[in-house]
Amino acid sequence: MSYENEESSHRGADIVVRLGITPEPAPPPSTSHFPDGAHFRVEIPSIEGPAALQALVASADELGVTVNRVSQGSGAMLLSEAELAEMARIGADRGLEVSLFVGPRDDWDIGASSRSADGPAFAGKVRGGRQLRYAVDDVLRAVEQGIRGFLVADSGLLEVLAGMQHRGELPSEMVWKVSAYLAPTNPVTFAQLERLGASTINVPSDMTLGQLGEMRSVSELPIDLYVESPDGAGGVVRGHEIADLVAVAAPIYTKFGLRNSRPLYPSGVHLAADVAAIAREKAHRAAVALEWMKRSGTAFIQSGPGAKGLGVPIR
Repeated sequence: MSYENEESSHRGADIVVRLGITPEPAPPPSTSHFPDGAHFRVEIPSIEGPAALQALVASADELGVTVNRVSQGSGAMLLSEAELAEMARIGADRGLEVSLFVGPRDDWDIGASSRSADGPAFAGKVRGGRQLRYAVDDVLRAVEQGIRGFLVADSGLLEVLAGMQHRGELPSEMVWKVSAYLAPTNPVTFAQLERLGASTINVPSDMTLGQLGEMRSVSELPIDLYVESPDGAGGVVRGHEIADLVAVAAPIYTKFGLRNSRPLYPSGVHLAADVAAIAREKAHRAAVALEWMKRSGTAFIQSGPGAKGLGVPIR
């Protein structure tokens, strides 16, 4: 899908120049793209189960938004095998990657450090050999139900899982998405995560265009970026900036969280109505951002369903 509007030029930029203001220099445009030639994909996070996924795809269809990936934060471990299989079926039917968080991790376990005032940095870590064992089992269990995409927030676990894939102990089409909990803040760390086996890497939502360009300068691996982030991740809202983000960081997964919404993890039937409503609003935010992209006058291509490199489930 191509987003271009030839009639809508950079009116705001022209007006700023006429006021005598020198705009900040633009970083070099990215020359990289996804394997299908696309520049960007749309990701909707915090889709916590089959009901939320069904609500999202219905809303996306109404709004004309192509969603390429959904991600989930409560953890595959909290979904039943039937729920895992249902999410895999929906994803397979839609050519949509379903990426589930690997659990357990420190913030769900008995350790208190991650819940202390100074502890959020530990939240996604895998503590000890016992958690590592369960984390591997969590992946294997979901893979059996057809899931092919996972969020990983521990560098050691990433290395273990990528090694299993390399040895043929996991399917070759697995996608390892580095979680925002492990987001690199400089190019050297970005490249390090790629060497450990990352397939896509979530960077902080408040990165400047220049900093995104620095990340892109060291790797062609897809960047995942919250175009709108929940309050817990800074509450950044930059959908109007989507064309500039894609220009600098392609190939990029543009993620649409939701500011000013309630926390959802760990989710369940007690939060089902909130999860579905929030999912629908995220589709709306994505639709609005795509309008801004069209208005920019730039021509960028979005991947279609089932594009190469997506961790689309199997039925």
